[in-house]
Amino acid sequence: MDETAEYICPHCGESIQIMVDPTGGDEQDYVEDCPVCCNPNQLRIMFDRAGYASVSAQPAQ
Repeated sequence: MDETAEYICPHCGESIQIMVDPTGGDEQDYVEDCPVCCNPNQLRIMFDRAGYASVSAQPAQ
C-alpha cells in the first residue's frame, strides 16, 4: 500500500512528493498549493485494488 505519491506541478514543472491516505477512498479530489511555486493544483488520487496510488494534477480553477 502506498503512503506517498508524486506528481509534476503543472505550473513550475517540479516533481512533488505528497502523503496519501488510502482510507479516504479509492478516488480522492482536492486542491493543494505547490510547495515550490505556491500555485494551487487540483489533485486527483486514485488507488488500485492493491492500494497503489496514482496522482494527476492540473491548475486549480
